[in-house]
Order: sequence, then structure tokens, then C-alpha cells
Amino acid sequence: MSPSRRPVRARHVVAAVVGLLVAIAPVLLIGSTRPVRARRAMVVSQDEIASRVGDQVMRDGGNAIDAAVATAFALAVTYPTAGNIGGGGFLVYRPAEGDPVAYDFRETAPGGSSPTMFMTSGEYDRVLHHNSHRAVGVPGTVAGLHRAWAEHGSLSWRRLVEPAVTLARDGFTMSEALARSLA
Repeated sequence: MSPSRRPVRARHVVAAVVGLLVAIAPVLLIGSTRPVRARRAMVVSQDEIASRVGDQVMRDGGNAIDAAVATAFALAVTYPTAGNIGGGGFLVYRPAEGDPVAYDFRETAPGGSSPTMFMTSGEYDRVLHHNSHRAVGVPGTVAGLHRAWAEHGSLSWRRLVEPAVTLARDGFTMSEALARSLA
């Protein structure tokens, strides 16, 4: 049999695949990091400043709900495209004892809504639905965070909101991402 007609052996295929994986492994790992783990608690958000606010709440004796509330309000200031009080959200809380609790505080339709509010002359009106005052929902963020805090929080509401007030009043160093989003 000529060299070009020899059958490919399984061990050659395996060796080639392993060699390829070894060669490209460093490329696959670029930008990846090892998972970060904590023994007791961790606060993570889209913005470092907001995460530090939540971390400080935990260090001051707050619980996970307290940290979530403080972080959410800080995000409304430091990264409004990721967290804001003009929208809504979801929160899942698993207490140390008992069943998990889920909160749905998405925006809701205004009280004066009707099945025909996006219709003109009996026909669906895309402009009314997408580009009018009628398209705005009632924000649920503050009410949802307040409910979770009222049921499970341990620090005062004022203590949780104060860091966001301070950031808004005194300012902070803006991230490049925030600067781009506001430009």
C-alpha cells in the first residue's frame, strides 16, 4: 500500500487531537479566571463601587437582603443602565432556614390601562404602543426592594439607601463603561 493510501489508525487520530488541544489550550484560557468562592457571603454587581457598598453593609452586620437593597440603590447612581429605580426586577432569597422566596417586581401597567389603549379606530397602533406616554409602565423596583427588606432585612432602610444618596450628592469616579453609555 502506498503511503498516501495507508489507513488512519485510531491512536494517530487521538494523538493529533490531543496535540491540537495542548497547542490551543493557552488561547482558550485567555480571559478566563478561576471561580471566586467565599465561605460566608459575597456581593457581586456590574459595578465595583456598588459591590463595595453591598460588601460594607454585610461587614456592618447586614444580611443578604440588606446588601442587595444597598447595592441596587448604589447601582441606580453608579451604573444606571444596569440598575435603576425607574424599572423593575426579580429577587430570589434563600434564607438560612425555611424555603426560598422569590420576588417579582417588574413594571406594571398603569391603573388607567385598558385592552384598547394601544388602538386607534379599532386597529392596533404601533406608535401608541412603542412611542407614546401610554407605553410607560409603573416602576416596581423601589416597592419590590422595600417589600423584600420589610420581610427579611435587618438594618434600617435609611442605612441601606444612604450610600447611594452620598454617591449622588458627592460624586464618584465614573467608569469608562458608564461614560460611554451616557455619551
